[in-house]
Amino acid sequence: MTMCPAYIRYIIIALAFLTMTAAMPVFAQELGPDGAPNPTASVESESKLLQQLPRIEGRIDIPNQREHVLQQPAGRLWDHFHEVTLHWLGAIVILGMIAALGAAYLIMGRIRISKGRSGQRVLRFNSFERFSHWLTAISFVVLGLTGLNITFGKLVLLPVIGPESFSSVAQYAKYVHNYVSGAFVIGLALIVVLWIRDNLPRKVDIDWIKQGGGFIKSKHAPSGRFNAGEKLVFWFALGAGAAVIVSGYLLIFPFYGTNIAGMQIAQVVHAVIAVLFVAVIIAHIYIGTLGMEGAFEAMATGEVDLNWAKEHHDRWLEEQLSRKRLAARSGQTTAAPAE
Repeated sequence: MTMCPAYIRYIIIALAFLTMTAAMPVFAQELGPDGAPNPTASVESESKLLQQLPRIEGRIDIPNQREHVLQQPAGRLWDHFHEVTLHWLGAIVILGMIAALGAAYLIMGRIRISKGRSGQRVLRFNSFERFSHWLTAISFVVLGLTGLNITFGKLVLLPVIGPESFSSVAQYAKYVHNYVSGAFVIGLALIVVLWIRDNLPRKVDIDWIKQGGGFIKSKHAPSGRFNAGEKLVFWFALGAGAAVIVSGYLLIFPFYGTNIAGMQIAQVVHAVIAVLFVAVIIAHIYIGTLGMEGAFEAMATGEVDLNWAKEHHDRWLEEQLSRKRLAARSGQTTAAPAE
C-alpha cells in the first residue's frame, strides 16, 4: 500500500513529459527566426482565407440590424449580376429584339392597307383614352432611358462625356426616374380601368391566331376592338408594370419592410422585368409606327380609316356601325312626331 503513491507520482511525471514533447513543435512554430514569439503563427493564412471568401460572413456588435452586416456573400453575387450578368442580358434581349424587328421589316416590309384608304374615318379612341395612353407611354420612355443609363451608362456614356458630366447626368437621371414613376403608375391604372373589359380573352382571339394574326396577306384575321396580340401586350404590361412598380418603390424607400437580402431581390426583379418590358414595348412601338400603315393614327387623332378597321378589327367595326344605325333609327323615330 505504501508503494501506490510512488507509482502514481511516476505516472504523472511520465504523462507531463509526453505532453511537453508533443507540444514542442507547436511552440517552435510560434517562435520567429530570431527566437521571438510570432503573434500570427496560429492565424489562418491569407491564401486560405481568400479561398473561403465567397462563404465568409461577418457581423459587428451594434444595435442597428441593417448596419451590423460586415460581410455578406450574397452581396458579391448581386454585384456580379449587376455589373456582368445584367449587361449581357440587357444587350442580348434589347439588341436582339431590334435585330428581329429589322429583319421582319426587310423581309415583310410595311403592312399596307390592302384596299387602300377609303377616305372615311371611324372613331377608335376618345380624347381621354388617348391622354391615358400617352401619359403611360411618355413616362415609360423616360423611365426606360433613365433606367438604361443606370445599367449601361458607365459602359456607353461615361467614356463619351467624361466622369464629371456623367456624374451630373446620372444624378439627375435618378431623380427623374424616381419622380416620373408616379405618372407611370397613374397612367397604367387608367389604362387598366378603361380597357380591361375589351382585353378579356374571347373565342375570336383563337381565330385571329389561326389566321396568322394579320401577317399572312392571303388570310383575314378577325378581331374585336383589340386582337390577341394586343391583348398579350396589355396583360404583359399589367403584370410587368405591377412588378416594376412594387420593386421600384422598395428601392426608392429602402429597408421599409425588407432587409438587405430583400433589397437585392427587389433590384434583380426590377432590372430583369424592366429589360423585358423595354424589349416588348420596342416591338409595340414598331408595329404601331413603321410596321403597319394607319395604326399610329388611332393614337394620334383617335380616328382610323374605314378600310383599316375592316382589315384589322372587323368585329369591332361591325359593332360600331350597328350602334350608329340603331342611334340613327331611334333618332328618326323620336323626330317623326314632331314633324
